[in-house]
Amino acid sequence: MRITTDWHIHSRNSCDEASLVMADLVTQASEQGIQSYGVTDHLHTPHNVQDVVASREEYLACRPGRGFHFGIELSVVSVWELDELRVRQERYTYGIREGGPPGAEPSLGASAEALHAFGVEYVVAGVHWPLYLPPDRDAIIADYHRQNMFLATHPLVDVIAHPWWWMGYWKDADGRYTTDPWLDDFGKIPRSMHDEFAAAAVEHGKAVEINLSATLMNQSYPESFGPQYLEYLADLAAGGVTFSIGSDCHSATYAPDFERAGAMLDSIGIAEEDLWRLPDREQYPSGEPMAGKRPATATPRP
Repeated sequence: MRITTDWHIHSRNSCDEASLVMADLVTQASEQGIQSYGVTDHLHTPHNVQDVVASREEYLACRPGRGFHFGIELSVVSVWELDELRVRQERYTYGIREGGPPGAEPSLGASAEALHAFGVEYVVAGVHWPLYLPPDRDAIIADYHRQNMFLATHPLVDVIAHPWWWMGYWKDADGRYTTDPWLDDFGKIPRSMHDEFAAAAVEHGKAVEINLSATLMNQSYPESFGPQYLEYLADLAAGGVTFSIGSDCHSATYAPDFERAGAMLDSIGIAEEDLWRLPDREQYPSGEPMAGKRPATATPRP
Protein backbone atom coordinates (compact mmCIF):
# COMPACT_ATOMS: atom_id res chain seq x y z
CA MET A 1 0.00 0.00 0.00
CA ARG A 2 1.14 3.54 -0.76
CA ILE A 3 -0.11 5.71 2.09
CA THR A 4 -1.27 9.16 0.96
CA THR A 5 -3.17 10.38 4.06
CA ASP A 6 -2.23 11.29 7.62
CA TRP A 7 -4.83 12.57 10.09
CA HIS A 8 -2.81 12.77 13.33
CA ILE A 9 0.09 15.26 13.25
CA HIS A 10 1.36 17.59 16.00
CA SER A 11 2.93 20.99 15.50
CA ARG A 12 5.14 23.05 17.82
CA ASN A 13 1.94 24.51 19.28
CA SER A 14 1.06 21.26 21.02
CA CYS A 15 1.38 21.24 24.81
CA ASP A 16 3.98 18.45 24.80
CA GLU A 17 7.41 18.00 23.16
CA ALA A 18 6.14 18.40 19.57
CA SER A 19 8.27 20.84 17.54
CA LEU A 20 7.15 20.78 13.90
CA VAL A 21 6.75 24.11 12.08
CA MET A 22 3.63 23.98 9.90
CA ALA A 23 5.29 25.56 6.88
CA ASP A 24 7.83 22.71 7.02
CA LEU A 25 4.98 20.21 7.31
CA VAL A 26 3.43 21.52 4.09
CA THR A 27 6.70 21.08 2.19
CA GLN A 28 7.66 17.73 3.70
CA ALA A 29 4.19 16.20 3.38
CA SER A 30 4.32 16.93 -0.34
CA GLU A 31 7.78 15.34 -0.55
CA GLN A 32 6.42 12.24 1.23
CA GLY A 33 3.52 11.92 -1.21
CA ILE A 34 0.92 12.75 1.43
CA GLN A 35 -2.02 14.31 -0.38
CA SER A 36 -4.63 14.74 2.38
CA TYR A 37 -3.68 15.39 5.98
CA GLY A 38 -4.40 17.45 9.07
CA VAL A 39 -2.72 19.00 12.07
CA THR A 40 -4.16 17.84 15.40
CA ASP A 41 -2.63 19.58 18.38
CA HIS A 42 -3.68 18.57 21.87
CA LEU A 43 -6.53 19.89 23.93
CA HIS A 44 -6.89 17.95 27.16
CA THR A 45 -8.93 20.51 29.08
CA PRO A 46 -9.82 24.20 28.64
CA HIS A 47 -6.35 24.99 30.07
CA ASN A 48 -4.96 24.16 26.60
CA VAL A 49 -7.12 26.66 24.72
CA GLN A 50 -4.24 29.08 24.08
CA ASP A 51 -2.31 26.25 22.37
CA VAL A 52 -5.18 25.57 19.99
CA VAL A 53 -5.53 29.29 19.23
CA ALA A 54 -1.80 29.47 18.39
CA SER A 55 -2.12 26.36 16.23
CA ARG A 56 -5.01 27.86 14.29
CA GLU A 57 -3.10 31.10 13.72
CA GLU A 58 -0.06 29.29 12.34
CA TYR A 59 -2.27 27.06 10.20
CA LEU A 60 -3.98 30.05 8.59
CA ALA A 61 -0.63 31.78 8.06
CA CYS A 62 0.39 28.81 5.85
CA ARG A 63 -2.41 29.64 3.41
CA PRO A 64 -3.31 25.93 3.55
CA GLY A 65 -4.07 24.13 0.32
CA ARG A 66 -7.24 22.17 -0.25
CA GLY A 67 -5.81 18.93 1.16
CA PHE A 68 -4.44 20.38 4.43
CA HIS A 69 -7.07 20.39 7.19
CA PHE A 70 -7.34 21.73 10.73
CA GLY A 71 -8.21 19.13 13.34
CA ILE A 72 -7.71 18.63 17.04
CA GLU A 73 -6.77 15.79 19.39
CA LEU A 74 -8.91 15.48 22.50
CA SER A 75 -8.20 13.25 25.49
CA VAL A 76 -10.71 11.44 27.63
CA VAL A 77 -10.80 13.31 30.93
CA SER A 78 -13.54 13.22 33.56
CA VAL A 79 -16.54 15.23 34.65
CA TRP A 80 -14.93 15.40 38.10
CA GLU A 81 -11.73 17.05 36.92
CA LEU A 82 -13.48 19.51 34.61
CA ASP A 83 -15.55 20.61 37.60
CA GLU A 84 -12.39 20.85 39.73
CA LEU A 85 -10.58 22.94 37.12
CA ARG A 86 -13.31 25.57 37.25
CA VAL A 87 -12.41 26.38 40.84
CA ARG A 88 -8.69 25.58 41.15
CA GLN A 89 -6.15 28.32 40.49
CA GLU A 90 -3.23 26.11 39.39
CA ARG A 91 -2.48 25.44 35.74
CA TYR A 92 -2.84 21.80 34.73
CA THR A 93 -1.40 21.18 31.28
CA TYR A 94 -2.53 17.55 31.24
CA GLY A 95 -5.56 17.90 33.45
CA ILE A 96 -5.74 16.52 36.98
CA ARG A 97 -4.23 13.08 36.81
CA GLU A 98 -4.51 12.04 40.46
CA GLY A 99 -6.99 12.21 43.28
CA GLY A 100 -10.19 11.68 41.36
CA PRO A 101 -12.74 8.99 42.10
CA PRO A 102 -11.84 5.66 40.45
CA GLY A 103 -14.18 5.00 37.58
CA ALA A 104 -15.13 8.67 37.27
CA GLU A 105 -17.60 9.58 34.55
CA PRO A 106 -15.62 10.24 31.34
CA SER A 107 -15.87 13.48 29.41
CA LEU A 108 -14.15 15.58 26.74
CA GLY A 109 -12.64 19.00 27.43
CA ALA A 110 -14.28 20.85 24.53
CA SER A 111 -17.86 21.49 23.45
CA ALA A 112 -19.29 21.55 19.94
CA GLU A 113 -19.49 25.34 20.20
CA ALA A 114 -15.82 25.64 21.16
CA LEU A 115 -14.70 23.37 18.33
CA HIS A 116 -16.68 25.45 15.85
CA ALA A 117 -15.11 28.64 17.22
CA PHE A 118 -11.63 27.14 16.76
CA GLY A 119 -12.40 26.25 13.13
CA VAL A 120 -11.94 22.53 13.80
CA GLU A 121 -12.84 20.37 10.80
CA TYR A 122 -12.51 16.97 12.49
CA VAL A 123 -11.87 15.50 15.94
CA VAL A 124 -9.37 12.80 16.81
CA ALA A 125 -9.86 11.63 20.41
CA GLY A 126 -8.08 9.00 22.43
CA VAL A 127 -7.50 7.31 25.76
CA HIS A 128 -4.25 8.60 27.25
CA TRP A 129 -4.39 7.46 30.89
CA PRO A 130 -6.49 5.47 33.35
CA LEU A 131 -8.98 7.55 35.28
CA TYR A 132 -7.47 7.58 38.78
CA LEU A 133 -6.73 3.87 39.10
CA PRO A 134 -3.82 2.14 40.87
CA PRO A 135 -1.47 -0.13 38.88
CA ASP A 136 -3.85 -3.07 38.64
CA ARG A 137 -3.78 -4.71 35.23
CA ASP A 138 -7.34 -6.02 35.07
CA ALA A 139 -8.84 -2.78 36.39
CA ILE A 140 -6.92 -0.73 33.82
CA ILE A 141 -7.94 -3.02 30.95
CA ALA A 142 -11.58 -2.60 31.97
CA ASP A 143 -11.17 1.16 32.29
CA TYR A 144 -9.48 1.54 28.91
CA HIS A 145 -12.27 -0.44 27.28
CA ARG A 146 -14.84 1.74 29.03
CA GLN A 147 -13.12 4.87 27.72
CA ASN A 148 -12.81 3.46 24.19
CA MET A 149 -16.52 2.71 24.20
CA PHE A 150 -17.20 6.26 25.37
CA LEU A 151 -15.32 7.56 22.33
CA ALA A 152 -16.98 5.09 19.97
CA THR A 153 -20.38 6.49 20.89
CA HIS A 154 -19.55 10.19 21.36
CA PRO A 155 -21.15 12.52 18.78
CA LEU A 156 -18.17 14.90 18.56
CA VAL A 157 -15.59 12.22 17.72
CA ASP A 158 -14.66 11.40 14.12
CA VAL A 159 -11.53 9.27 14.69
CA ILE A 160 -10.70 7.13 17.74
CA ALA A 161 -6.98 7.55 18.34
CA HIS A 162 -4.50 4.73 19.01
CA PRO A 163 -6.70 2.17 20.81
CA TRP A 164 -4.73 0.30 23.47
CA TRP A 165 -1.74 2.63 23.46
CA TRP A 166 -0.02 2.60 26.84
CA MET A 167 2.49 4.81 28.63
CA GLY A 168 2.47 5.02 32.41
CA TYR A 169 2.93 2.38 35.09
CA TRP A 170 5.26 -0.57 34.49
CA LYS A 171 7.99 1.38 32.74
CA ASP A 172 11.24 -0.58 32.40
CA ALA A 173 14.55 0.72 33.71
CA ASP A 174 15.65 1.44 30.12
CA GLY A 175 12.56 3.56 29.44
CA ARG A 176 10.68 0.90 27.47
CA TYR A 177 7.32 -0.75 28.12
CA THR A 178 7.54 -4.52 27.72
CA THR A 179 5.26 -6.07 30.34
CA ASP A 180 1.89 -5.09 31.79
CA PRO A 181 -0.79 -4.10 31.21
CA TRP A 182 -0.91 -5.91 27.81
CA LEU A 183 2.38 -5.21 26.02
CA ASP A 184 3.97 -8.62 26.58
CA ASP A 185 0.74 -10.36 25.53
CA PHE A 186 -2.06 -8.52 23.76
CA GLY A 187 -4.20 -11.57 24.43
CA LYS A 188 -4.64 -10.36 28.02
CA ILE A 189 -7.41 -8.16 26.65
CA PRO A 190 -10.62 -10.20 26.30
CA ARG A 191 -11.75 -10.75 22.71
CA SER A 192 -15.26 -9.74 23.76
CA MET A 193 -14.00 -6.18 24.35
CA HIS A 194 -12.63 -5.95 20.82
CA ASP A 195 -15.89 -7.24 19.35
CA GLU A 196 -17.99 -4.79 21.35
CA PHE A 197 -15.73 -1.89 20.38
CA ALA A 198 -15.78 -2.80 16.68
CA ALA A 199 -19.57 -3.04 16.66
CA ALA A 200 -19.91 0.35 18.36
CA ALA A 201 -17.47 2.04 15.98
CA VAL A 202 -19.35 0.69 12.97
CA GLU A 203 -22.78 1.56 14.38
CA HIS A 204 -21.78 5.14 15.18
CA GLY A 205 -19.73 5.76 12.05
CA LYS A 206 -16.34 6.24 13.72
CA ALA A 207 -12.99 5.65 12.08
CA VAL A 208 -10.45 3.75 14.17
CA GLU A 209 -6.92 5.06 13.91
CA ILE A 210 -3.94 2.97 12.85
CA ASN A 211 -1.32 4.95 14.70
CA LEU A 212 2.10 4.36 13.17
CA SER A 213 4.38 5.59 15.95
CA ALA A 214 2.28 5.02 19.08
CA THR A 215 1.10 1.46 18.43
CA LEU A 216 1.97 -0.21 15.13
CA MET A 217 5.70 0.60 15.12
CA ASN A 218 6.31 1.80 18.68
CA GLN A 219 10.01 1.26 19.41
CA SER A 220 9.36 1.33 23.16
CA TYR A 221 7.26 -1.83 22.92
CA PRO A 222 8.49 -5.43 22.53
CA GLU A 223 8.96 -6.77 19.01
CA SER A 224 6.11 -9.22 19.53
CA PHE A 225 3.60 -6.41 20.00
CA GLY A 226 3.52 -5.25 16.35
CA PRO A 227 2.44 -8.63 14.90
CA GLN A 228 -0.17 -9.06 17.63
CA TYR A 229 -1.51 -5.58 16.98
CA LEU A 230 -1.76 -6.37 13.26
CA GLU A 231 -3.90 -9.39 14.14
CA TYR A 232 -6.11 -7.08 16.21
CA LEU A 233 -6.49 -4.69 13.27
CA ALA A 234 -7.34 -7.59 10.98
CA ASP A 235 -10.07 -8.67 13.39
CA LEU A 236 -11.47 -5.13 13.49
CA ALA A 237 -11.44 -5.02 9.69
CA ALA A 238 -13.36 -8.31 9.60
CA GLY A 239 -15.92 -6.62 11.83
CA GLY A 240 -16.44 -3.86 9.26
CA VAL A 241 -14.37 -1.15 10.93
CA THR A 242 -13.12 1.78 8.84
CA PHE A 243 -9.54 2.87 9.58
CA SER A 244 -7.67 6.15 9.39
CA ILE A 245 -3.90 6.61 9.25
CA GLY A 246 -2.15 8.71 11.88
CA SER A 247 1.61 9.16 12.09
CA ASP A 248 1.31 10.96 15.45
CA CYS A 249 4.40 12.92 14.41
CA HIS A 250 5.92 14.93 17.29
CA SER A 251 9.35 15.64 15.81
CA ALA A 252 10.76 18.74 14.10
CA THR A 253 10.97 16.84 10.81
CA TYR A 254 8.00 15.17 9.17
CA ALA A 255 9.41 11.82 8.05
CA PRO A 256 7.25 8.87 9.15
CA ASP A 257 8.16 5.46 7.75
CA PHE A 258 5.13 5.19 5.48
CA GLU A 259 6.76 2.53 3.31
CA ARG A 260 7.21 0.08 6.18
CA ALA A 261 3.74 0.81 7.55
CA GLY A 262 2.20 0.27 4.11
CA ALA A 263 3.86 -3.11 3.80
CA MET A 264 2.58 -4.13 7.24
CA LEU A 265 -0.98 -3.17 6.31
CA ASP A 266 -0.69 -4.96 2.97
CA SER A 267 0.03 -8.14 4.92
CA ILE A 268 -3.46 -8.05 6.48
CA GLY A 269 -5.32 -6.87 3.41
CA ILE A 270 -5.97 -3.23 4.32
CA ALA A 271 -5.90 -1.12 1.17
CA GLU A 272 -5.63 2.62 0.56
CA GLU A 273 -9.17 2.79 -0.79
CA ASP A 274 -10.48 1.38 2.51
CA LEU A 275 -9.14 4.29 4.56
CA TRP A 276 -11.08 7.23 6.00
CA ARG A 277 -10.33 10.66 4.58
CA LEU A 278 -11.85 14.12 4.49
CA PRO A 279 -12.81 15.52 1.10
CA ASP A 280 -10.62 18.35 -0.17
CA ARG A 281 -11.92 21.84 0.53
CA GLU A 282 -13.09 24.14 -2.25
CA GLN A 283 -12.25 27.23 -0.19
CA TYR A 284 -9.58 28.51 2.11
CA PRO A 285 -10.59 28.39 5.79
CA SER A 286 -11.19 32.16 5.54
CA GLY A 287 -13.84 31.52 2.91
CA GLU A 288 -11.81 32.68 -0.10
CA PRO A 289 -12.17 30.53 -3.24
CA MET A 290 -9.30 28.12 -3.86
CA ALA A 291 -9.00 28.76 -7.58
CA GLY A 292 -5.74 30.44 -8.54
CA LYS A 293 -4.43 30.47 -4.95
CA ARG A 294 -1.09 29.08 -3.81
CA PRO A 295 0.07 28.40 -0.25
CA ALA A 296 2.62 30.90 1.08
CA THR A 297 5.44 30.25 3.52
CA ALA A 298 4.44 31.06 7.08
CA THR A 299 6.55 33.25 9.31
CA PRO A 300 7.62 31.12 12.29
CA ARG A 301 6.32 32.20 15.66
CA PRO A 302 8.93 33.30 18.24
